[in-house]
Amino acid sequence: MKLMVGTVLAVGLVLGGAATASAATDPSTPAPGPVTITLSPEQVQNLCDKRLPKIEQRTTRLLDRIQGDASVRGSVQWLKARAAKERDAGRETSAQLLEERADRRGGRVDQLNQIKQWASDFQSQHCGSK
Repeated sequence: MKLMVGTVLAVGLVLGGAATASAATDPSTPAPGPVTITLSPEQVQNLCDKRLPKIEQRTTRLLDRIQGDASVRGSVQWLKARAAKERDAGRETSAQLLEERADRRGGRVDQLNQIKQWASDFQSQHCGSK
C-alpha cells in the first residue's frame, strides 16, 4: 500500500505538470502562482519507456485484484467473505475490522482509475504514437 501511495505522489508530480508553492514562513504573504516543471527530452523518454508501462501495469493489477470475486485473495469480496466467516464464528471485532478494510480498499478504485487516466493522457500527449 505504501508503494501505491508513492506511485500516486510520483505520478501526480510528474503528470500534473505544475506544482504550487506556498510561503510557509509568513502566512500574510500571498502564495506565488503555479510553477512550471520542465522535463528534459531524456526525462520524458525515460518516463515513456520505463515508468509509464510499470505504472499502467501496477494500476491494472491492483484494480483486477480489488475488483475480483471472492476467490481472489485481497479483493473486496474476499475480505467481505472473511468478515462473514468471522461474524459467524462470533468474532464481531475482527469481522468489523475486515469490513472496514474492504470499504477502504473499494474506495481506492477511483484513485487508481485516475492514475491510469493521467498515465494514458501523458503518454498520448508526450510519448508519440506508442
